Amino acid sequence: MSSKDLAALFSLAAVWGASFLFIRIASPEFGPFVTVELRVLIAALALLLYAAVIRYRFSFRAHWKKYLIVGTLNAAFPFVFITAAELHLTASLASIINATTPMFTALVAFFWFKTPLSLKKVAGMIMGIAGVAVLAGWGESSTGIIFVLSALCCVGAALFYGIASNYIMKNFQDAKPLDLAIGQQLGAGIVLIPFALFTLPEKLPSTEAFLSVIALAVVCTSMAYILFFYLINKTGALKTTSVTFLVPLFGVAWGVIFLDEIIHFNTIIGMFIILASIILVTDLRVKKGRTSERKTA
Repeated sequence: MSSKDLAALFSLAAVWGASFLFIRIASPEFGPFVTVELRVLIAALALLLYAAVIRYRFSFRAHWKKYLIVGTLNAAFPFVFITAAELHLTASLASIINATTPMFTALVAFFWFKTPLSLKKVAGMIMGIAGVAVLAGWGESSTGIIFVLSALCCVGAALFYGIASNYIMKNFQDAKPLDLAIGQQLGAGIVLIPFALFTLPEKLPSTEAFLSVIALAVVCTSMAYILFFYLINKTGALKTTSVTFLVPLFGVAWGVIFLDEIIHFNTIIGMFIILASIILVTDLRVKKGRTSERKTA
């Protein structure tokens, strides 16, 4: 992985770590479906505006079926699952469960494309999951069916992310990141329209909730998915989704900065374990100079 790709990986982890905080604020007031519908539609509008400013031509009709599929797999379903889960789970716990995404990505690739799993990658995945467990300090107690179902929603989101990453690798190999970012958000928005219309909030949400949705859409979705699809094309599905091992680390950092949370010893140990797992899973080698890039259409 080149230094440029490594910087993109950490930037993506930083904004996605913040997304769990924004979801936690917005979802109780908007509800899961409306929160996600606003997220993807505002994100799509922001990306279309950006495309217009740089005079970039985008056509949804050219690949509308694929955009609907990737929008459903990589945005609509997982976003709703996580948003629903955070009605009952903390943002940190949701981000920790989300760290299982690379495991599902590798398993889907194994069954779908017969991609072999090396012992090094398996060890890295196990180490990453252990790291987020140490980071959490085993502080959450599982009580009641609601907690279990919420946790399963997060696991389901990770599974869909794994399926989506492999679908993108198979069907969008020559696609440009901006096309994928816009197409996915529009596809997800179309799929979620009927669900959002039937679950509108009974009262007007607060200004804080609205600002959280805007930040979630523009920063954590529009900007983040340009980076995500760039990394998918450059480094592959498994290496890109290993970003979820870093997301809890940034989630803790934002908690300290904005919520005055205290860092414990297990947090420091967990961070070192997670960083070590990233090296194993991504086969990290920082390269100097320019690297060959995949030709895009």
